[in-house]
Amino acid sequence: MKCMNKELIKNPNLSYQIAEQKAAHYFHSLYKQVVEKTYVQTITKDIQSWKRNHIHHSILSFISRGKGKPDSRAYHNYIQWLNYTGKLDNYLDRSISYIFMRDLGKALDSPETQTRVKRVVDNLKNQLIHSGSPERNTKNEMFSMAGLYRMAQKEGIESTLIWVFNKLKTVSANIPNGMDAENAQRKLIKIIAGVLMNEMEEMGDDLSAEERSQKLADAIRLGYSYGLTYPFIDDLLDAGILSIEEEKQYSNLIRTSLITGIVPKLGNWPGKNVNLIRFIHSELRDAFEYITSSLRPETRKKFFEQAYVFFHSQEVDRIKDLSNPNYTNEELYIPVILKSSSSRLIVRSVINAPEDEGFDNRTFFYGIYNQLADDFADMYEDLKDDRVTPYTYYLKYHDQRADLINPFELYWTVISNLIHEVYHSDSKACEVILDRAINGLKRYKERMGTDRYNEVMQLFASGNPAFNRVIQKMVRKADDVDFFDKLLRDHMITTLRNQRNEQEIFKDTVESIRNEINQILKIPKTEDVEPLIDAANYSLEGDGKRLRPIMTWVMGVNEYGLNKSAIVPLLKALEYLHTASLVFDDLPSQDNASTRRGRPTLHQVFNVSIAELTGLFLTQKAIEEQASLEQFDSNIVLRLIHYSAEMTAVMCKGQAMDLDSKGKQLTLEQLNTISFYKTGLAFEASLIMPALLARVKESEITALKKFAHHAGIAFQIKDDLLDVEGDTKLLGKPIGKDAENNNSTFVSILGSDGARKEMWEHYCQAMEALQELPRNISFLKHLLNYIVNRDH
Repeated sequence: MKCMNKELIKNPNLSYQIAEQKAAHYFHSLYKQVVEKTYVQTITKDIQSWKRNHIHHSILSFISRGKGKPDSRAYHNYIQWLNYTGKLDNYLDRSISYIFMRDLGKALDSPETQTRVKRVVDNLKNQLIHSGSPERNTKNEMFSMAGLYRMAQKEGIESTLIWVFNKLKTVSANIPNGMDAENAQRKLIKIIAGVLMNEMEEMGDDLSAEERSQKLADAIRLGYSYGLTYPFIDDLLDAGILSIEEEKQYSNLIRTSLITGIVPKLGNWPGKNVNLIRFIHSELRDAFEYITSSLRPETRKKFFEQAYVFFHSQEVDRIKDLSNPNYTNEELYIPVILKSSSSRLIVRSVINAPEDEGFDNRTFFYGIYNQLADDFADMYEDLKDDRVTPYTYYLKYHDQRADLINPFELYWTVISNLIHEVYHSDSKACEVILDRAINGLKRYKERMGTDRYNEVMQLFASGNPAFNRVIQKMVRKADDVDFFDKLLRDHMITTLRNQRNEQEIFKDTVESIRNEINQILKIPKTEDVEPLIDAANYSLEGDGKRLRPIMTWVMGVNEYGLNKSAIVPLLKALEYLHTASLVFDDLPSQDNASTRRGRPTLHQVFNVSIAELTGLFLTQKAIEEQASLEQFDSNIVLRLIHYSAEMTAVMCKGQAMDLDSKGKQLTLEQLNTISFYKTGLAFEASLIMPALLARVKESEITALKKFAHHAGIAFQIKDDLLDVEGDTKLLGKPIGKDAENNNSTFVSILGSDGARKEMWEHYCQAMEALQELPRNISFLKHLLNYIVNRDH
């Protein structure tokens, strides 16, 4: 790769010095306003006008606001409540207007911006109302993986979304202890969304569908590539995970990359985190090269300059020591101005947006507003970690340093400056900015508690008691100041944490049940069929996943409340039937497999005849076990055995169709049918048999069958992908057998990319089937996630 920026190489700090001068000029203009306290009268007057829309005095309005209002953190209920009370339109309008100001650098007095805001609001409202409507029972649709995939299908960017799903999973799995994996994922998703919004704002309406899809796909990849810097540079360097020597070498590596445009080789790494750094280096190198290869000549210089300013300002702040009492106001605030503005300017250069002086200026002046709000919210966490921010430094040294600027006063000065100097006293801008400021204080008070909040205000607002009384009245009484991005942030963090907890529960459940099932599968020896029992036990002792009896256990015991000991015969029967199918499948006359479950196949250890007889023996043992379900009504057991016999016959039909298809080119429909017969039906049986014993309603059985149909096909597609791309050690069997046997597979018909799309289509349909169930069965959701994400 060629050198990216000759000027930066000659004088790496030149771009920072130029930006620093601009930031210093901005800071001194703010400082003058703080000293003169001009913001007090200005903001007080703004609030007097603003509060008419936010403080309601009538008893009727009080009742309508309070009665039945759900906790704003209850995502779906809150959206429905806003819609029911007629507040949703204004809620979304201020939320989207805020995003247009913050992320897109727009002025709200522009008719074009107002039109675009309304368009986004209308579309978002429609999605929110329908995705959470009780009659559709699709509460998780919009922001679930299935919901996102459905939206990606509409835009023709399914492959890109699958790619980013896999990337997010990989990043999350490699976040080290000491860092917040959910927050890292959230930040990444936020940056991707931000880049995507900027790209969509730049796109014209005259693009073809293909051009639009390509731009959206590129924006997602660019967003991921840029967003990766947050967990793997900023958060990592802040987390204290790396040693001092490692931090220094890592920072030098990043700095060299930004100056030269080339990521250096990692070389010898001095510390204990070498494996982590190798992974991060590889991911960041790929991300950096993707971004730089996408840059146009006219935006290349700006990208490197802004990226360097951002990184260097972060470094300047990072090396500050809270025990040092001598930092000047300039040293405290100028890096904040630089990093808060350059981070959004980078996004513009990443998507190759044209120069826009108005955007650049608004973004430059706006950034510190958000940064000061964030630092206020995090001040005690930052203080605990000895981080230097304007708030932590003021908390520690305000008694010793009369010259220190009160950051809370500067915050309101910034607000006054934005409203009247940057946005020229525009009423909509004033509305949104004040909404946001009061909402931030309300959220902080709710999170910290009234007593702690009052202590904070006593310190930071004591210099202006009259102004503070005005502000605190708004915090107590003002309504309709909340924002969708905050609701979404809370919802996303809660969802990610719940998913991680549920995933851990899922893993623990699977492992504990698997261990118990392994203890009951061994068939006791009897003299009359001892050789077959030895062969059967050899097959049963392999390292099987036991998915089918595990599904039955969870559904029967955990969901339907059946007695565990009562369904043991059914658990054994399901695994006997499945193992029998594998024994037949591995025979030389069928797939001629050499290994299964990490060991030689049965016919190789014994012989073909014994293997054939063992498969038949296991099938009959399964029927024997089913007939031993003595604690259930005999008619129900008879119905279960009848159902099992039907399913076994159809599975045999599927295997016969599969054998007959060797060397033939199948259609997708034929392959779906075979896959369902071979895999989906076994999943179905594992769900339907305990449902039959529990006498559940027919509508639930129908939904379970639909889930099993699509989950089974998704499972088979993943198997086909693993046969091409998997790891033999993890799989426990050799890869490439389908191609060797000239089998038609989803990969051979659709290609790897097409097979993944087909798998995710069935994933979506299976998830949608779960929403039709009368109970929330998180196990099946995580089972489906396991199916599409497994590596063996």
